[in-house]
Amino acid sequence: MVVDTIFLAAAIPAVLFAGISKGGFGSGAAFAATPLLALILEPAQAVGLMLPLLMMMDVASLKSYWGKWSKEHALRLALGAIPGVVLGALVFKNISADGLRLMVGLVAVGFVAYQLARSRGHLNTGKTFVAPFWGYFWGAVSGLTSFISHAGGPPSTTYLMGSKLGKTAYQATTVIVFWWINLIKFPFYLGLGMLDRGALSTYPWLVPTALVGVFIGVRAHNMIPETIFFRITYVLLTITGAKLILDALT
Repeated sequence: MVVDTIFLAAAIPAVLFAGISKGGFGSGAAFAATPLLALILEPAQAVGLMLPLLMMMDVASLKSYWGKWSKEHALRLALGAIPGVVLGALVFKNISADGLRLMVGLVAVGFVAYQLARSRGHLNTGKTFVAPFWGYFWGAVSGLTSFISHAGGPPSTTYLMGSKLGKTAYQATTVIVFWWINLIKFPFYLGLGMLDRGALSTYPWLVPTALVGVFIGVRAHNMIPETIFFRITYVLLTITGAKLILDALT
């Protein structure tokens, strides 16, 4: 993995963006880093590169949100995620690079479509997914999509939006759940050879960037409206998702 100007121009903004989201500002948007990186790296490389960084962001975020999560919602999502991660590993093992590009691209574009539909009132999750069963179900979907492209946020949000949690409790629940999901993903990534040793040369650049992003996200959580952040996210995801889909199909 070559650390050159093109790599840094894509990776530093992507990781900073993910750190800000992980810190609590623009929750659920952290996975935008993966489609951005997949434009310059093989999809498996992009996903593997991000996992240790996301795990570090999880640990950095835990201190600020420790004990503020909803135990019952976190437990359902965490338990449901286990079979989802196993299924994700099976999918990843048996799919081509173009298949991965297509899946990452579809998840990116699908995330934007989902958020827009929900914001305009076309999807009402508030009364639909409150039963305990849905916690396990959406936990499994989160485990699957998180394994493929670190995109577990939208499925978990679908469940948590109906739980009437406060902003901080919601963020704390997602932090502890994805700390767990990323932890159980690690041995599978290792076994599938997705953790490239060449990525070690990038971490002197990316680790400080990730920590700065988390710091900004925690500070911005209670201070700044998220509208602009999400608009930027949607534009980036639409462009990168469409590019990945086009590359996969052509």
